[in-house]
Amino acid sequence: MQSKSAIQAFGVLLVMACIYQLSFTWVVKVEEQKAADYGAGSIAKETYYLDSIKHVIVYDLFVNQYTYGECKEREINLGLDLKGGMNVTLEVSVIDVIKSLAADQEDTLLLKTIARASEMQMQSQDDYVTLFGEAFQQLQPNGNLAYFFSSRENKGEIDFNTTNEEALEFLRENTDEAIDGAFEVISARIDKFGVSQPKIVPLETKGRILIELPGVKDPARAKKILQSTAKLEFWVCYNNREVYNQIFIPIDKKLAEIQKAEAQLAEPDTDGDSTKVEDLFTVVEPDTNPGADSPLVASVDGPDTGLSSDLLKLLDSVGSDTVDQQQLSIEEYRKQSPLLSRLQVVTDIDEASQQRVLADAPFIGISLIRDTAQVNNLLNRDEVRAMLPKDFKFLWMKSPSEQNMDAIYMVGIRTNMDGSAPLEGDVITDARQDINGTNNEIEVSLTMDDIGTKIWKNLTRENEGGFIAIALDDEVYSAPRINGEIPYGRTSITGFDLKEAIDVANVLNAGKLPAPARIVEEAIVGPSLGQEAIDSGLSSFMLALLVVLLYMVFYYNRAGMVACVALLTNIFFIMGVLASLGAVLTLPGIAGIILTIGMSIDANVLIFERVREEIRGGKGMGLAITDGYKNAYTSIIDANVTTLLVGLILLYFGSGPIKGFATTLIIGIATSLFSAIFITRLIFISFLKRKKDISFSNKLTEAAFTNLNIQFLARRKLFYGISAIIILGGMASLFTRGLNYGVDFTGGRSYVVRFDDMANATDVKTALTGAFESAPEVKTFGGDNQLKITTKYLINNADTSSDRKVESALKSGLAGYPGFEIMSSQKVGPTIADDIKVGAVKSTIFGLLIVFLYILVRFRKWQFGLGALAALFHDVVVVLSCFSSSLAGPAS
Repeated sequence: MQSKSAIQAFGVLLVMACIYQLSFTWVVKVEEQKAADYGAGSIAKETYYLDSIKHVIVYDLFVNQYTYGECKEREINLGLDLKGGMNVTLEVSVIDVIKSLAADQEDTLLLKTIARASEMQMQSQDDYVTLFGEAFQQLQPNGNLAYFFSSRENKGEIDFNTTNEEALEFLRENTDEAIDGAFEVISARIDKFGVSQPKIVPLETKGRILIELPGVKDPARAKKILQSTAKLEFWVCYNNREVYNQIFIPIDKKLAEIQKAEAQLAEPDTDGDSTKVEDLFTVVEPDTNPGADSPLVASVDGPDTGLSSDLLKLLDSVGSDTVDQQQLSIEEYRKQSPLLSRLQVVTDIDEASQQRVLADAPFIGISLIRDTAQVNNLLNRDEVRAMLPKDFKFLWMKSPSEQNMDAIYMVGIRTNMDGSAPLEGDVITDARQDINGTNNEIEVSLTMDDIGTKIWKNLTRENEGGFIAIALDDEVYSAPRINGEIPYGRTSITGFDLKEAIDVANVLNAGKLPAPARIVEEAIVGPSLGQEAIDSGLSSFMLALLVVLLYMVFYYNRAGMVACVALLTNIFFIMGVLASLGAVLTLPGIAGIILTIGMSIDANVLIFERVREEIRGGKGMGLAITDGYKNAYTSIIDANVTTLLVGLILLYFGSGPIKGFATTLIIGIATSLFSAIFITRLIFISFLKRKKDISFSNKLTEAAFTNLNIQFLARRKLFYGISAIIILGGMASLFTRGLNYGVDFTGGRSYVVRFDDMANATDVKTALTGAFESAPEVKTFGGDNQLKITTKYLINNADTSSDRKVESALKSGLAGYPGFEIMSSQKVGPTIADDIKVGAVKSTIFGLLIVFLYILVRFRKWQFGLGALAALFHDVVVVLSCFSSSLAGPAS
């Protein structure tokens, strides 16, 4: 064997390197076991222990010393499907970047162009700026894009003489800058989130960022941190008394006239419901001591909105054009008062008269959360906006009272002439979580720079006695009264619990996102399901390994034992290389290792069968082994190289689990070639030198299959017929039934839900149909008490609250079941689904092409390549036919 010494040296170095890399995993496991013993079942204590040793040296390796934190970074990484956690793909909103650059963000043609580009994006792989340019050309073939972006802010970069190509380049530069800035901000936020071994990488598709947060305990909190733009704004408030009389009463009358004129009145219930307004709501006496500046608001309960009979009396007192409210049904009242039937007035008790009057407050109305969409739509109508003051804008603030958690407050704010806030968060130099020493209220303390201090001083002096709203990402957190000038550039925000305050402080310190980012794909795996995945993955792995080891020893005798040594060494090498590369071991990765086991043994089988042929031909053991290896090399190399090429294609075009599978497959191919060819050869050479007995069979297997002769070609017509039946039946099914695509290809959300008792999939589907507004797909997943629920409900809704709404709908639909737990969830947005679909098609096409080219180069016969291509295409069609014929689950 040539280069025997070099191969031995390489093998020794590889073993030492793998031991070194895997030793960190062993050290981490030892320390985590100590933490578990210390915690005695308490996760808080266990976490405290590990945090306390993060910077403590726990591994002394003579030449170097490593802390627990450093060892943790070097341990073999488990994927989220094995340890639990959260995987999300964030997409930076290029649309918002384009709007921010426009001279008029509400320009009709601009909005139409954006809408058309968004439609095109669903079916295209081009970047959004390119699609924006194409959409504009479709709407305005002779138009000039500079029309949108010629403004004072963009002076010197773009003007009316700028060509469309130059305008698009201007947009690309600005969107690239926003995307890079978003990546830096999100990285800074995650660094402060306290998750070990997070992964943040920009994806090839422009504007998308892959984030993995292993072991995260609160996915909702993580999503809020990731998607928050950290847009902090300070607004001067409108007073409730001026808004209600001067704005809302006239608007309410106008809306009633419009709805009547447009014949858009809601039809009354078919049951002829004549329920009186006074019967629907019960007034609960307000808290008599709500705080120095808090308005006294009547809390209500009832099946519809926050209306009370006090509101009806108040409408009379302010001159509302009403009829006898005592005789009104709720439907009739909706028609007469479209806005104020959904927006309760904020009232207070007049000390002198003890009568309820309009409150002196920044809150200009209260609505139930479920009514806010209707209120927003009403106030955003063109006819209504024309009646609003130019500087009027409204935001929402969650109820500070636990008794009114279903209610939400409307805050009226005054804007600058350009619609901006008088003071924004870019002046904040420091934000920290704090506790107010006066009332022990949790708050976020803010410190401003010199410019912010000056603006804040003027703002508080000029509006003394009024209110100022402090909003983060268009949600008001507090609206305190201004008691006087604040000259020192310091203020605080309240309205948080401790975790929220910490998160807000970290988000503000990390900086504002240059453009909003939303989650377009996510997968959340609970820790218990992750542990179950580890258990099932290890069970299947150990079972496959055991079967292969036993078979090799049984069939090839002592040579089989040598193959077993090589196989175990190969697995050791795979784990060591994974650890050294920082690659992640996932459940599909375990599948890749199992496949590698088969390929490694396949190489040994080829070699051993060749050796047995040489022995049967009369050659001695040494020569038979030499010739057996020599004659098997080409087959082994060809099989592994073609698989390696396909693995590289999967690694390039695949995403998520596919990459995990491809990674371990590629590593496994390289290590299995070394183990199966070189390690076994070195062992046999050692046996021959020491004149050890070598056997490649036993009495039972010595003559096995030697005289087997199946005439495949002679029976080709039979096999043609079988293939034709399967393919024709499959094609008929494909054209008539199609494929049952999974959420990977169609977009949607899926949840794995575990029930305390056995759950019937049909009953659950019926229960959820109303909640999701359409029938979801419900299938048994694992045991009888575990279901996988898939829905497309709100998947096209880009609102960041849509995830919460869908999960609430799921829980609402399952409310009739005594106990259940959401074990994992997955979300795939429409654009991501299209990318996955295109990636799958490209992987298939390029996989077939690369195999054809390899065979063409290898054998110099295009006919051989074409034959292999036809065989592979045949196999693909058969597999798709099986999926279409419902012989398998959803294609994904």
